[in-house]
Amino acid sequence: MKGLHVGLDFGTSNSGVAVFDGRQLNILPLDKDSPAPGVIKTVLYITREYKHYIGQEAINIYYRDNIDRPRRFVKKWIGESDFVGGELFYVRDLYMEVDELTPGRLLQYIKTGLRSKGYKGTRVFDRFYSLEQIIGIYLVELKARSEAILGEKITGVTLGRPVHFFDDPILDQQSQETLKRAALQAGFEEVSFEYEPIAAALYYETTIEKPQNVLIFDFGGGTLDITIMRLGDPGNRLVYATGGIGIAGSDFDHIIIQKQMLEHFGKGHFPDDPRIESLIDALSEWEVLPELSTPPVRTMLQRTMKTCDVPARLKALESIIYNDLAFSFYNKVEAAKIRLSSESASLFRMEENDIHIWELLTRWRFDQDIEEPADKIHDCLMQTIERSGLDAVDIDAAIKTGGSSNIPYFSQMLERIFGKERVINTNTFSSVTAGLAVRAYEEQRNSQNH
Repeated sequence: MKGLHVGLDFGTSNSGVAVFDGRQLNILPLDKDSPAPGVIKTVLYITREYKHYIGQEAINIYYRDNIDRPRRFVKKWIGESDFVGGELFYVRDLYMEVDELTPGRLLQYIKTGLRSKGYKGTRVFDRFYSLEQIIGIYLVELKARSEAILGEKITGVTLGRPVHFFDDPILDQQSQETLKRAALQAGFEEVSFEYEPIAAALYYETTIEKPQNVLIFDFGGGTLDITIMRLGDPGNRLVYATGGIGIAGSDFDHIIIQKQMLEHFGKGHFPDDPRIESLIDALSEWEVLPELSTPPVRTMLQRTMKTCDVPARLKALESIIYNDLAFSFYNKVEAAKIRLSSESASLFRMEENDIHIWELLTRWRFDQDIEEPADKIHDCLMQTIERSGLDAVDIDAAIKTGGSSNIPYFSQMLERIFGKERVINTNTFSSVTAGLAVRAYEEQRNSQNH
């Protein structure tokens, strides 16, 4: 492989790029606007002029252009509908109200499209962006920033991927091919893949001096992946078993919103009005809310406020929808959840435009609320150990990586199974990136030797 070859972790919540020269790992500082420049948010902002921004810059521009902005709704033709009934046949034009002052569209959790059956892409203003194009645009910017830092052209990339995009091997392969085409579209000439938990294992391997059996507990924003391997002898690495489940950090954000936040917007007060209840439920998926900010929805909310017993809560709901505060709300929930990893209680506070929320989140309540998905994670973990042919006592180290692996509930789960002394914390957000760089270096060296 000629040219520079890097490791690239395209993550659900965060991404990163690293290089390895056989001695030193270099995590690239891709996001100068972030407090942790080596980790860049996997978000893409597309403006009405079709300019593209990623990472913290995308978030800053989204806030600047959208919060408290004016709106102007117009009817827009979106297609035709055929009606056939008996001997009648006619075509009816279909229209919808759109905000012609919308300055841009923020796309988050881009990677989840690779795990969504039938998802092809999305429309941004008058253009349709395929999933491949969306990912490609993001990777183009990562590549350009990396080359600017390194001062060299990057020709090859080793991309991380989960153990399973889908259980169906055909769908799984299709998702990998979509990711590969996106990387080629971004300008990478050679593209290879490594499982993300194996990449984390390769990073850990650089820190040990003798062979070990290790379990990688890779719990990020999109998936939980588990791999059990023999490490420490690069020529004789062995994968005993892999496992995974489609539960991750963003699911816990949704649980907090559903269990503790929706009541601040009137949840449960409108049992006879499913339209209002479903509108409140939509807060769990912030990306949906901008599509709901139409005049008919506002009219419905304002009419209901005049007769209901919780008008202030509906006013807060109206504000979060019509002032583009949903993304801010969601990020505040995520930040409060993260604080619970180091504190027994965390205060959620939001005081903006008719929204006045103070909610104390406790680790005890959080543990209770996530008990059902946590039981599934425990079962997945034990089944993977069983398939490996090893007992828990045969595993020398349980390696935690990914932001959600720091949730105390799961740290304690691993400590109960393996013992506290065998549970190892790695670089939470960069161990996969670093391991992919190690794999990229090995592949490049092997190619040159042949």
